[in-house]
Order: sequence, then structure tokens, then C-alpha cells
Amino acid sequence: MKFVVLFLIFCFQACVAFASEKKAEPLPQVRFFQSLAVDENRIMNADSEPQNWLSHGRTYSEQRYSPLDEINRSNVKKLGLAWAYKTGTKRGLEATPIVINGIIYTTGSWSKVYAVDARTGAEIWTFDPKVPGEAGRNACCDVVNRGLAIWQGKLYLGTIDGRLIALDARDGTPVWEVVTVDQSKPYTITGAPRVVKGKVIIGNGGAEYGVRGYFSAYDAESGKMLWRFYTVPGHPDFPLENPALKKARQSWPEDSLWVAGLGGTVWDSFAYDPELNLLYVGVGNGANFNRAARSPGGGDNLYLSSILAVNPDNGELKWHYQTTPGESWDFTATQHMILADIEISGKTRQVLMQAPKNGFFYVIDRATGELISAKNYTPMNWASHVDLETGRPVETGKGDWSEEMALVMPGPAGGHNWHPMSYSPDTGLVYIPTIEMVYPFIPDTEYEYLPGHWNTGEDREALGRMADSAFTAFKFCSPNQLTAWDPVRQEKVWQNRFETVTNGGVLSTAGGLVFHGNGTGDFSAYADDTGDLLWKMRAPTAVMAAPVTYKVDGDQYILVMAGAGGIFGMNFDSLDYENDGTMLAFKLNGSASMPARIMKEGKVDASLKEVSLSYEGMSDEEIDEGWSLYNLNCLVCHGAAAKSSGLLPDLRHSSKETHEAWAAIV
Repeated sequence: MKFVVLFLIFCFQACVAFASEKKAEPLPQVRFFQSLAVDENRIMNADSEPQNWLSHGRTYSEQRYSPLDEINRSNVKKLGLAWAYKTGTKRGLEATPIVINGIIYTTGSWSKVYAVDARTGAEIWTFDPKVPGEAGRNACCDVVNRGLAIWQGKLYLGTIDGRLIALDARDGTPVWEVVTVDQSKPYTITGAPRVVKGKVIIGNGGAEYGVRGYFSAYDAESGKMLWRFYTVPGHPDFPLENPALKKARQSWPEDSLWVAGLGGTVWDSFAYDPELNLLYVGVGNGANFNRAARSPGGGDNLYLSSILAVNPDNGELKWHYQTTPGESWDFTATQHMILADIEISGKTRQVLMQAPKNGFFYVIDRATGELISAKNYTPMNWASHVDLETGRPVETGKGDWSEEMALVMPGPAGGHNWHPMSYSPDTGLVYIPTIEMVYPFIPDTEYEYLPGHWNTGEDREALGRMADSAFTAFKFCSPNQLTAWDPVRQEKVWQNRFETVTNGGVLSTAGGLVFHGNGTGDFSAYADDTGDLLWKMRAPTAVMAAPVTYKVDGDQYILVMAGAGGIFGMNFDSLDYENDGTMLAFKLNGSASMPARIMKEGKVDASLKEVSLSYEGMSDEEIDEGWSLYNLNCLVCHGAAAKSSGLLPDLRHSSKETHEAWAAIV
């Protein structure tokens, strides 16, 4: 009997042990899944896990500053390549990766998604949303994507053709998918979604082609649309979709270009203040650029080029600030916004800071929308200053191109474009990728709206004909810069200039460093207080994206995407090497070999002097028609006067076979 009892006890213990063993097997997966359970509280407390990069700007405030300091001024010279991951792409890379517990999630051109081991660069999974190739013609500035959002184990992706897709972060399997736009119209999505209070916030682009802007909130769990905010009113014959449009409607006269949708697309920046429960949204340019054609009766044209503060629960507008009333120059306010608490005149202020395209750096009370200060951070001629009482820029008249050409600074690329800036609470400085550019705005006096085409109101044929002479001087007025700006004193502290027109995003760290890349492919670290160059390494191609930093297995890494493209990469830069998209991770004493640049066979030349266009046997009428057709349909991607960047085929070198298949290609 005793033996039987002992045997039963033994069997019971064995069963318990076996059950415990079987139960323990999935625990690592459970822990991994729990690590992906990002929510509002976790993002709000991101500083408690600085080893991760949980949101587009690391935190809801979008400061792009990291408390990690293992890599610092004293040892940054020891930084070396840890690993490189080839994305297999040849177009622009602009994404800010998400990094969580040793896994990197990022996007590439054509809205593809990559999950990579943060330690080694080994591929875990990829997802291709299979964007139709023809959707690329609706993208004003390359088939780029700026990244993902993560929330409760799901990744959220916006695609070039206007879809919002939720993916299982464990394996990249689609969970749900919704179409966020009217796909019969030239909408695109290039920006990264944000998730606020369980709602996925997403906007869109396409103003240059003639669409009506808006942003939407979708339920993160189901994909159901919860609310939508239109940034400009619809045609007067139709009812207003929300109360905020009543005020906007008063700023648009009856003779406005309603057929073009008016623009106002929300194609990039968002920020969020959980304490105030305010979502901040940057609104884009008008359709078309020229207010004289878009809104002949005048008006401020709300909410073009504005910062909106809305309640994320229901999309209700709380306040707005318009940076450029009557916008006429593609002066979007979709540029990066940063939230910070800074001391001004002896008082701590809750502020929103932005350096939009128009050239002014704004410090705004983020609770009320009150303008605190504004000053130009780049040379400009269209306005002299901002009137602090009215909040309006004081125009000089030099930007008026309603009837004749005007040379305007900044140009449509802006004094600062999409490239994210960074704020360091250690120095109190904002680090801005800046541009100096003069641009000839030439009005098309016979402009008519053409659906699906580039509708800017410019005489693009005249602009194209200037390509080999004056326009070259205009667009290369000055190289770009990395500018350290004091937002309290509203003054430049230091600036580094680069001999390239392509700029890159910025990261600042507690190590006293600022990381930044540029169009030459130089990826560099600077002292955050002086701008002194402390370290530099040449990437295989241009670096436009913003870097991030993370820590895994005790090592801090600096991570950045390298891939030429965007509006500058497609139209202005001339690459004599293959544009091999690559993700690069650096750490102290990293010893991996940097992938080599693969030089192209033959010479790539952006000048018309070595490759002449032959007009033999053509009449003047045929030549003029050719110029018109090219500038209407091809210029945006293939460059003014067919000066290819190297990302897309140089049409001046087209073979006989290509010409014979021309109709099939286009």
C-alpha cells in the first residue's frame, strides 16, 4: 500500500512538472508579445525605457532627443558600423524606425515594411502592400514613406495609394485594412501614422494635383473610422462637415477654385499633449499655389498653412494659428512640430515650436494658440517680420507673382522641409535642417485646372526652358545647412553648411551630440553646444532620414536609413552611383565593413552641354508642343529639361527601342 501511495505521489509530481514544463514553453513568446503592448501610458513614460524608440518622435512631444549617453563626446570617435541591412530599394528612404526590445520596425519606398534584429541586422520578416506602380505618378515627391506607429501589438502603415493597414507586429500578418481616400483622385500617403487614445491618426497628400485635404481617426482595434476633419471647406452647394469649417468658409470667396479641392492636405506632422488632451496637426498648401488664381476674391483661405489643435476624442477644433494667410508659395505648415516647457521672461511656458516652410520660427502657447514669438531662421524676401499683435506676417510685396514672375525666398522647398528637427533640453536649442533657396514663381496667365495633373498655377513650360540657364542659379542659390536655433532669444547659435541640396533629419542625445546626414552620404556627429564636427562616416548613398538611438545587450546604437530621393533627390541631385537603400547601425568599436558605393557605368551628367536635344526635322510648333507635354507630364519626376537625377531614367539617353515603346510605357 505504501508503495502504491508513493507511486501515486510520484506520478502526481511528474504530471505537475510536465504540465509546468509545457506551460513554460510559450512564456518567451508571451513576454515578447507583452513588450509590444505599447499604449498611451507607455509612450508618456518613454524616458523610463530609453533603450527603446516607441513612437515616431520617440515621445508624444516629438523632441527627438534621447537620454542615452553611452555614446558621447569623449568616445564618439570610436563609433563604427555594427551592421548594414540592404532594403533592396532604389528610391528615397525617409523613415524613422520604431525600436522595441531588440526589434526594429521600419518602412522603405513603395510603403514596404521591414522587421529586423536590432543586434545583428538579420531580417525577421517583411511586408509588401503591393502598391500599384501607377500610384507613383500621384506622388509629388517620390514614393517615400516616413514610418510606422505601434500600439498594443499592432503596427500601422499608410501606403502611397491611400490605404491604412494594421499588421501583427510578431510576423507582419495583416490584421485589417481600410482605404482612407477616394482612389479615383490623386491622393497619396507618405507620412507616419500616430496613435492617440486608441485612435490611429492619418492624413494624406496630393494638393499639387488638386485634392481636398483632411485627416482622420480610426479605431486601432477594428479599423472603423471614428471622425474626420476637413481642413478646407467644400463647394458652397454642399453642407459643412464640421462647425470649424463655418469660420473657414468665410475666408474663401465664392469665386474660389472649388473644382481643385483647394488643397490643405495633412501629409506629415502631428504632436500630442496628453495633459491638455490636444492633438496638434500641421496643414499644407493650397491647390493651386497662386492665390490670385485659386481665390481671386482674396481671403486668408483657412485652414491652409495652419497649425490646428483638436480634441482627439472627437476631432473638435480648440484653436488654430495660420502661419501664412493667403498662402501663395507652397508654404506648408506640415513641418515637424515640437512640444516643450521652456522658460521665457522668467516664466515656464508650455510651448509648441515649428519652423515651417515660410522661413519663420514660431514659438506658440500650446494651450491657447497665442503667438509668443516669431523670427526668420533663414533669409527671406516675401515678408519683413511677423506682427506680434496680429500674429500675421508683414508682406513686402516682393513675393507677389499674381501677374508676373517674382524671385522669392524661400522657394517652394521652404526654409525647412519635412526633415525632422530636434530639441535638446540640455542645451535648450532646436537643431533644424535648413535650406536657402531663391525660386522663380512664373504665373500661368492661361491656367486651367487639369484633373490628375500638376496644378500649381505656374508656367511650367517657361520654368522648364530656364533650366539650363537662370534656373540653375536659382535652385543652387546656396547649399543646405544644419542650424542650431535658440527659441527663447530667437537667434542662430551655430550653423554648419554642406555642398549638397539634399538635407537630412536630426537626432540629439544626452551624450552632448547631434547626429545628421546629408546628400553627399556623410553621416556625422556634432557637439550640441558648438556644432564642432566630432565624427563622420560616408554612407553608400544620401542620408535624408532622421536617425534614432536604442540600446540592446548593454550597447547603445545609432540607426539611420540611407537612400537618395525625395523632391531634391529626384530633380536636383545627379547620382553617379547606384542608389542602394541601406539601413545602417553604428556602435562603439563597431567593426563591420561599410557597403561600397557601386558606381554606374558611363558618365551621369546633369548638364545639357554634353547631351544635346536634337530638334532636326521638327517645326517650331512641334517643339513647343513637346516642351508643353513634357513639362505637364514628366518634369516632376524626370527633372527640368529632362535633367535626370539618376533615380529615374535619363530620357535624353532613351534608346530607339524605348522611343518605339513610348506609348506603352506612359
